[in-house]
Amino acid sequence: MAATSTADADFEPAKTSPKRSSPQRITLVICILASITIIALAIGLGIGLNRRHTSNNVPDQAEETPATNQTSPTLTNRSSKIWQPTPGTTWQIELQDPLANPNLNVSVYDIDLFNNTAATVSTLHAQNKKVICYFSAGSYENWSPDHDRFDKNMIGNPLKDWPGEWWLDTNSENVKEIMSDRLDLAVQKGCDGVDPDNVDAYDNDNGLNLNVSDAVAYVSFLAMEARARNLSIGLKNAGTILPQIEPLMQWTVNEQCVEYNECELFESFIEHGKPVFHIEYPESAPSISKQDVDKYCNPKAFSTVLKKMNLDAWVYQCAES
Repeated sequence: MAATSTADADFEPAKTSPKRSSPQRITLVICILASITIIALAIGLGIGLNRRHTSNNVPDQAEETPATNQTSPTLTNRSSKIWQPTPGTTWQIELQDPLANPNLNVSVYDIDLFNNTAATVSTLHAQNKKVICYFSAGSYENWSPDHDRFDKNMIGNPLKDWPGEWWLDTNSENVKEIMSDRLDLAVQKGCDGVDPDNVDAYDNDNGLNLNVSDAVAYVSFLAMEARARNLSIGLKNAGTILPQIEPLMQWTVNEQCVEYNECELFESFIEHGKPVFHIEYPESAPSISKQDVDKYCNPKAFSTVLKKMNLDAWVYQCAES
């Protein structure tokens, strides 16, 4: 109230002015104040909108950065390092003993991972040959150096006609760990690729209820682990799972597709620029007749060799016929 009486006292002299001018001035003042307020609000709103727009852009940019980083240059580099042979590549496979003859006129050797040393691999590399290292990925072998690491509960029925071997539960983490260590050994010895055998338990009386889906999952696991180590990998037989697995493989090793009339199953490898390393076992070997050559060397696009069943050093190269 005191403020009101003071204001009344201050404005007493103004009473001599015409009363109609006071509302005009008040209106003018109000208009000016309103205009200032509107302008201020507009500026504030503009700044706020601008800040909001900028703020929204920043998270978008931050979210895009990981996506850009996830273009996987590391994966690309690994892929570029993985050896990819081509159809028609010549080869020799010798698994019975340590390699006897490293001097054949072939581009690739498939040799046993455990029977051969890093020095043997180096000898082959010195001759510009690639080396595939073989091991059984799906069977327990009572002679392998790491056989005592397998959980006995993971061992199934024996392999028919192969004494000392039993099917393995390839769903087991114990088995996967051992196979991962074998891949590490392949790297240590300098192998360019690996040939994991016995991945077709589904097609045999394995005693472990292993099926096609199990085989696809297991071979996919092996392919992923090989890729992580810059190792090339091939599918061994197992034509049933080829449609799902072929994209993960760099080649296939097939035994006796002529004998069993199933070579067409593996032709997709050739179509995709990958070799079929093909083996046939003529009963007459090491004596080979023209009839044997005509029969077994027929898939011309395949890299076919004729071998004895024990896969020793003897070989007949169909490419030379």
